[in-house]
Amino acid sequence: MTEAEEEKQKPQQQPASSNGGSPMEAFCREDAFDHTYVEKQGPKPPRIIVWKNVALMTLLHIGALYGMVIVPNASLHTLLWSILCFLISALGVTAGAHRLWSHRSYKATLPLKTFLAVANSMAFQNDIYEWARDHRVHHKYSETDADPHNAVRGFFFSHIGWLLVRKHPDVIEKGCKLELHDLLADKVVMFQRKHYKLSVVLMCFLVPMFVPWYFWGESLWVAYFVPALLRYTLVLNATWLVNSAAHMWGNRPYDQSINPRENKFVTFSAIGEGFHNYHHTFPYDYATSEYGCKLNLTTCFIDLMCFLGLAKDCKRVSHETVLARAQRTGDASYRSG
Repeated sequence: MTEAEEEKQKPQQQPASSNGGSPMEAFCREDAFDHTYVEKQGPKPPRIIVWKNVALMTLLHIGALYGMVIVPNASLHTLLWSILCFLISALGVTAGAHRLWSHRSYKATLPLKTFLAVANSMAFQNDIYEWARDHRVHHKYSETDADPHNAVRGFFFSHIGWLLVRKHPDVIEKGCKLELHDLLADKVVMFQRKHYKLSVVLMCFLVPMFVPWYFWGESLWVAYFVPALLRYTLVLNATWLVNSAAHMWGNRPYDQSINPRENKFVTFSAIGEGFHNYHHTFPYDYATSEYGCKLNLTTCFIDLMCFLGLAKDCKRVSHETVLARAQRTGDASYRSG
């Protein structure tokens, strides 16, 4: 994103609720799909390719392919470290930027917030503030011109193409109108945003690379291409599959009128984020699924944090509400349990 675009998407200084409601009431409106939005008539604005991003993503994936080639050269310790880095960075997105900061589906203490912010920097998918802002726009205007990764524009666009072109003007317009004061008031979010570039260099690349080299003598070459570059690329694509595959393939047991689907492969690769029809139907549920920890490592992690006293106030949808919604708007594929 250019500095001009970023400036346009700074939130307008406005009360938490324009009609006198509470901040949480205001957020609940932001969390729901906006049925009043109408796409502008006439020709679509031209796609402006960001060639720098195209070059960087091309080089990244070439490096990741090379990392896959040299995986047999990595020691067992390095492979286990790569898996650990994958899980940590994925949690920075799923438990952090997504469920905690985008949807506020549970509350976290300062130590947990700090860990999730560090983990989010390891994931390197834009800072928490920008990630949460774009995700709220995605939910409010899903599958429209105002959706940053509108799946109606095809698999490639919703998977990676949206990062290779300038944002649609409606994405920028709607993004700057969202209620984001909770993010601006969060010192952890703002600290990470202020020091984001340094934290990414440290957590996404240097730490994954130097730990294997220092502690068990792995070559820097293998340590860079496997736990750093390959792991980073895999986390990126696992996250992108939520935007692409989970909006195209799978069943819709809760609401057949929307595109998001239940996709088991995405659930596995994105550590629990593939129950996507459920999530878009009930976005405030901390588990993003009615099945709790089943196939959902992120929910298991949050439950563990609650047990340790580091998280609390997890929002949940009752079974009766889920069942009633499935019977009313689902595609008849609903199976309890």
